Amino acid sequence: MSTKEDAPRDRGYFVGIIFFILGLGTLLPWNFFMTASMYFNNRLNASEWRNGTVVGRKEYHFNNWMTFLSQLPLLVFTLLNSILYQRVSEKMRVGGSLVFILLLFILTAALVKVPMDTDCFFSVTMATIWFINSFGAVLQGSLFGLVGILPQRYNAVFMSGQGLAGTFAALAMLFAIASEADGETAALGYFITPCVGTLITLLCYVILPRLEFARFYFDKSKKQQTEAFSKLLSPEEEAEKQKNGAVNGHASRDGGGRGQEDGGATQAFLSLESADTSPKKSSVIEVLKKIWVMAFCVTFTFTVTLSVFPAVTVDVKTAYAGKWERYFISVCCFLFFNVMDWLGRTITSVVRWPPKESKLFIVLVVMRVIFIPLLMMCNVHPRTYLPVLFSNDIAFTIIMLLFSFTSGYCVCLSMSYAPQLVDPKDGETAGALMTFFLALGLSLGAALSFLLRAVV
Repeated sequence: MSTKEDAPRDRGYFVGIIFFILGLGTLLPWNFFMTASMYFNNRLNASEWRNGTVVGRKEYHFNNWMTFLSQLPLLVFTLLNSILYQRVSEKMRVGGSLVFILLLFILTAALVKVPMDTDCFFSVTMATIWFINSFGAVLQGSLFGLVGILPQRYNAVFMSGQGLAGTFAALAMLFAIASEADGETAALGYFITPCVGTLITLLCYVILPRLEFARFYFDKSKKQQTEAFSKLLSPEEEAEKQKNGAVNGHASRDGGGRGQEDGGATQAFLSLESADTSPKKSSVIEVLKKIWVMAFCVTFTFTVTLSVFPAVTVDVKTAYAGKWERYFISVCCFLFFNVMDWLGRTITSVVRWPPKESKLFIVLVVMRVIFIPLLMMCNVHPRTYLPVLFSNDIAFTIIMLLFSFTSGYCVCLSMSYAPQLVDPKDGETAGALMTFFLALGLSLGAALSFLLRAVV
């Protein structure tokens, strides 16, 4: 079998760059739709006219529905991933998902120039969000499995690409606003960007298996799977071989053949016994008992985060009129959130406090609930019930910086601590469980956002 020393060099770190782009591509759909909430709200919340008279304005609650229909597919397809993983090939799951995401982005870009009734536009947009995030969930799960074949550092590169997807989308929106183009042209340019990004991601995936470094590890993984399968069959095959030898007269009549058959059977039995005494994976319930604290932490963290971001935070208004109004949400809400969230995740490679054994960590996670009333009492409009306590832009910005940094920090610590609480043989099960609870937290937060936005 090939050893680590046999592995070729990753020339120019090209495979690392490709996995960074693949990580970026997995979260482009969610981030581009989320960052474009101003465009969708402006188009959906226009005043309704009848016989030349304004008759009112229909409220679609786009931010809430967008968040909910983006995160629910992640939960659903996380549950279905085990079935899809076995029955659908990797090329179909990754390549097919990227193709459909590209087509849906092209549709979204084309609709910018197509006049439509607001109800129809809302329905089409919601369907697009559902399907594009369903394919995104399949893509993300498949690529996590693919990057797991490579050395550990490539997993960090892949996740770094995911962490910067939101920043990329926020910068794209800022450039679209700064272009000084009319609303339709700016939106068209904005949605063409993820089309190009998804196409580049697809090309990177096509190139990946042609690179010597990646091909070495992919082939090695296939070889190990084949060898493992062969070892499972070898005891039965050996016993069958010995049995057939005796029947066909290859064994001698003086008992030597019988002894050989007995020896073969004994060897098969010992092989089976050896296989039975190998470490067995714990059940899902047993693993969950060990990691339930971290599962709660990642669920609670994302529930708090998604309950107010972006459904509540996107409706905060600046205290300063003028040109700054156009940039306020893109900078103070989306750009700052994504940069600080990425920084919170990254800093865990240097600082890991509190330790996994400390009850202080769960206290820190639960304390983040204070950000919900703080953000709801910022200058959110329209509002009905709660007073505005933080009307200043600086106050909102400071709250957002702390909110996003602690979100990334707590999530990353939870996800990294969980596998350390179980035996190495149960690491894969722990990772799958944590992925499920991560998706559960996102979905719960998205559902809770309807209530919290109504309370404001």
